[in-house]
Amino acid sequence: MRIGVLGAGNMAQALATHWVRAGHEVFVGARDEQRAKRLATTMGDTVRYGNLRRAAGFGDAVLAALPYGAGAEAVGELSDPLEGRVLIDCSNPVGPGFRLLTDGGPSAARRLADAAPGARVVKAFNICHEDVWRMTPPVFDGRPLAVPVCGDDEDALAVTARLVRDTGCVPLAGGGLDRAALLEATAALFIGLWVGEGADAQAIAPPLEFAAGPQGADA
Repeated sequence: MRIGVLGAGNMAQALATHWVRAGHEVFVGARDEQRAKRLATTMGDTVRYGNLRRAAGFGDAVLAALPYGAGAEAVGELSDPLEGRVLIDCSNPVGPGFRLLTDGGPSAARRLADAAPGARVVKAFNICHEDVWRMTPPVFDGRPLAVPVCGDDEDALAVTARLVRDTGCVPLAGGGLDRAALLEATAALFIGLWVGEGADAQAIAPPLEFAAGPQGADA
């Protein structure tokens, strides 16, 4: 698969490195092409680089590894080359005090979809820190990490699921793109618990067999 990467930061490197290892063709794009070049060279001789427009037009799938606030503007400028492509948003709109910056408005993923209406936007990879994505693979207590994926286009979801598996993780159907806001809010909550409180956010959820309450327990 051909994958374009918008951005040359930590998430771009962490995720794209998995995809290079899986045999995909990767093109890294950034406004500063020297940054794109530096990132590409860390991933091997086969990785190409250039500006954002070339990266957007390169991939069957395109990863938007851009900061919230800059993402929609950048994607809006790339709406033509993104036409028909799978656009994966991994951003987290989290601000000071672990506040959700989109509170009361559209999700970060929806803003990308509005900026490039011809793209098939999927929300994924936003829950975990980039160092988790650098693990090969991200497995904890013998269980691969599950990655929630939200989107409206079945083919785009299938492409994203394949890329999730290529990181060594398990795709988890999260519903339509309208549920991306819930996924972003979950990230804000978890980041606040992990970083702000030093709490084990994973302890919030009971095992699956207890999700609907203990079966047969006394009322």
